[in-house]
Amino acid sequence: MSTTAKQGIWINGKEAGAERYYPLYAPYDRALLAHVALAGRQEAEAAIDGAHAAFGAMKDMAAHERSAILYKVAEQLSGRKEEFARLVTSEAGKPIRTARAEVERTIATYRFAAEEANRLYGETVPMDAAPGGEHRLGWTWREPLGVVVAICPFNFPLNLVAHKLGPAIAAGNTVVLKPAEQTPLSALAIAVLFHEAGLPAGALQVITGNGAELGEHLLADARVKKITFTGSTLVGKELKAKAGLRKMTLELGSNAALIVEPDAPVDAIVDRCVEGAFANAGQVCISLQRIYVHQSIYRAFSDAFIARTLQLKLGDPALEETDVSVMIHEREAERIERWVQEALADGALLGCGGGRRGALYEPTVLLNVQPHMAVSCMETFAPVVSIMPYNQLQEAIDCVNASSYGLNAGIFTNDIDRAFRAARLLEAGGVMINDIPTFRSDHMPYGGVKESGYGREGIKYAVEHMTELKFVTLKTQL
Repeated sequence: MSTTAKQGIWINGKEAGAERYYPLYAPYDRALLAHVALAGRQEAEAAIDGAHAAFGAMKDMAAHERSAILYKVAEQLSGRKEEFARLVTSEAGKPIRTARAEVERTIATYRFAAEEANRLYGETVPMDAAPGGEHRLGWTWREPLGVVVAICPFNFPLNLVAHKLGPAIAAGNTVVLKPAEQTPLSALAIAVLFHEAGLPAGALQVITGNGAELGEHLLADARVKKITFTGSTLVGKELKAKAGLRKMTLELGSNAALIVEPDAPVDAIVDRCVEGAFANAGQVCISLQRIYVHQSIYRAFSDAFIARTLQLKLGDPALEETDVSVMIHEREAERIERWVQEALADGALLGCGGGRRGALYEPTVLLNVQPHMAVSCMETFAPVVSIMPYNQLQEAIDCVNASSYGLNAGIFTNDIDRAFRAARLLEAGGVMINDIPTFRSDHMPYGGVKESGYGREGIKYAVEHMTELKFVTLKTQL
């Protein structure tokens, strides 16, 4: 993309300009990528107007037609994998190999959505199970809600957008999409694919700019029937307070934890754990942040983990060999640098890392971390992991649960009884047995408890949240 290019918003099936623009810079080298439309009240109203007008066409569209559109988007994206991966790398600073993996997941997500468009099942209700229900038939079906506002973060600018667009369109809704301020380009490119795939004009609107400003305008409109948001707990709470009785799905913060039992094979799992801690510079909602290791293997695990961490290649996200690159903004790297220094001053020990060069923060391993430290009880969203010993499984479970968050948790063990005990007792939306909590497949139910939000993504489950259940009864004898 030319550094002089202006990138508008996507309204009613075509690009539209705006009165204001902001410069978009690449996180790694600060190269100017584009001047992006800074939408405001006028653009937000136009987006909702168009989405509301297009809802009739979407609601009346046959399921197989919506499915075909979603399959077509997946097909188009499959033919342009490298182009979209490079786009993600440039605007998000994500290493190219990781960006390619995100593109592959996004293709699968749209295909899952295409399948679910044809599975909007209802059920029959046995009306004669209650007195007075004789000679009646009862059944349910699902109907789309209307205009859905989708607000997405920067860390998975393709796949998290797909987790909102896919189910919304599969269900017959229209969408006003607000991508992250740092990663609008991939979302706008996806809008073009939907247009080329035959989505009615107005069914997908993309407005770019400041999240706080646009959120105010979007939530003020009563025509918006649902808000689906992925982001910080603080912003999620603010949105919820303004949403009233409208439906919401909130995917919020986390500080995902893993338990490593004494029978876990250290050599077999350490690479996977390092991947979970440092992929995308730790900027993953379920990034592995806390590791509780049984005392009997604590030293062996810690030494192996640190040794593997020191082998990671840092640098330019466009290079094939890069494992870890920059964080999204230098201010975020400064924040985690401050948190780590506070922990070290309070008694934590540095296993490795801890250095910063601009927005690049070294993969960092901390030992002797205490529960009250920010690196333990807050969401780091950075390449920092804490490894702590325990003696009894219940102690580890209690440590995992001593958090205001509860998205994913994991446990490595060959003892099936202990595995299921942990699965029962861990306070999380998902428990990964013999894997890291960073694992996510795009068709599984995904969401948290406590301050990690509520509602579930995973296409089938998201579709349920993006429809209304209608009951109908027919009296067969008058």
